[in-house]
Amino acid sequence: MKAPQDIILKPVITEKSMDGLQAGKYTFKVATDANKTEIKSAVEKLFGVKVAKVNTMNCTGRTKRVGRYVGKKADWKKAIITLTEDSKTIEFFDGMY
Repeated sequence: MKAPQDIILKPVITEKSMDGLQAGKYTFKVATDANKTEIKSAVEKLFGVKVAKVNTMNCTGRTKRVGRYVGKKADWKKAIITLTEDSKTIEFFDGMY
């Protein structure tokens, strides 16, 4: 089993993800080979919260052009974590909204 730090890579900070903070929804970039149960246990271990639901989606990398050369950014996976009602918040996001 992987370490929680290898599963949860970084938070996704966008306008849409910040709107979900009041509802207890937190968005993270996760490892592409992680499943929902691994993501749930990693968030509970790292932040000490109770997770109610995990939604995941695979995001394709954008195609970038520089002149006639075409390149592609890497594909990545995003997870939206919904906490339970009686759970505390994640301290990293407290001052952001």
